[in-house]
Amino acid sequence: MNLLIRWAIMALALYLTVSLGVGVHMPRTGLGTLLVTAAVIGLVNAVVRPVLVLVTLPLTVVSLGLFLLVVNAIALWLASLVTPLTIDGFGGAVVGALLLSVLNMLLTRLFRDKRR
Repeated sequence: MNLLIRWAIMALALYLTVSLGVGVHMPRTGLGTLLVTAAVIGLVNAVVRPVLVLVTLPLTVVSLGLFLLVVNAIALWLASLVTPLTIDGFGGAVVGALLLSVLNMLLTRLFRDKRR
């Protein structure tokens, strides 16, 4: 899938997550701010999250993979430090990261290329 399409899907998933009001908020919901925030989340997921997964691998194995929810929440929180995204505590980060992941997966399946 094209990188620009993945970026747009992440922005749409972020918009839906913020709109649902699950503890993740954006004071300025302009398209530019949304696209920049989606790009930062994608960058954190591509660079920082794999390092976090590797470092926390023993906890992930012991918890049968549930600790990955915490890793995703930390990645979302890190992205919120450099963007206008605000998170209402740790619970908001966990629920927001879970919802963002599910929406991103569903939208990716919806917009994937059917020719393959």
